[in-house]
Amino acid sequence: MKHGVAFRKLSRPTAHRMLMLRNMVSSLIEHEQIQTTVAKAKEAARLAEKLITLAKKGKDTHRSSAQSILISSILIPKLWNELAERYRNRPGGYTRIYKYGNRPGDNAPKAVLELVDGPRDTKFEMLARRVGWEVLGWKERGQHTNLYKGIEKGVESIDVKGGNASYLSPDTREQISKVFRYRPRQDRASFGVKAAEHLVRSSRGPLDQFFLLDP
Repeated sequence: MKHGVAFRKLSRPTAHRMLMLRNMVSSLIEHEQIQTTVAKAKEAARLAEKLITLAKKGKDTHRSSAQSILISSILIPKLWNELAERYRNRPGGYTRIYKYGNRPGDNAPKAVLELVDGPRDTKFEMLARRVGWEVLGWKERGQHTNLYKGIEKGVESIDVKGGNASYLSPDTREQISKVFRYRPRQDRASFGVKAAEHLVRSSRGPLDQFFLLDP
C-alpha cells in the first residue's frame, strides 16, 4: 500500500512536470479548452482550480502567486476580471473533464479539459442539441402542436422553472436546471439559438426567447 502520494508524477522529474502543467494551465486559461491525456488533465485541473480560487480572493499576494504559476502575465487580467467574475457565485468545480478514446501509439486514454460556463462549454452545447431534438420530436409525433408552432414563430416561450417546461422530459429539465444554476440570465438567449440550430429536418424559426429564467 502506498502512503503519502499527493499527486501524479507523470513519469517526469519535478522541474519538467511543473513546467508542463504550467503550460497546460496557461493554455486552458487562454483558450478555455485543451486536449490531453486523462492523467495530465486531472493534474492540470487541480492547478487551474487553485488559480481561479486565488483570482476570486483578489488580493495582491494572491496575484503574485498566480503570476508565479502562469507562463505569461498577459493572462492575469482575464483571470482576475473575466474568470473571477464568472465564477463569483460558484463555490468550486470550475473545470470539467471528458474522456474520449485512446491515443494512437501508446494507447493512453485521452481527455478534453475545459472551463465550465464558458463559450466552449461542451455540456451547454450538447444540452441545446438535446432540447432541439426533443422539440422536433413534438412535431414528428404530433404532440403539443400549438406550443411547437408558437415556439417556431417566436411568439411562445418555455419557462425552465415550470409551466411549459413540463412538456420536456424530467431528465432534460434537471440538466437545464444544473446548466443554468450559475450562468448569467442573458445566456438563455444563446441557448435558444443553439437549440434552434439543431432543429434539423424542420422549418427553422426564431427561438431567441426559447427559455425564460426567473428574474
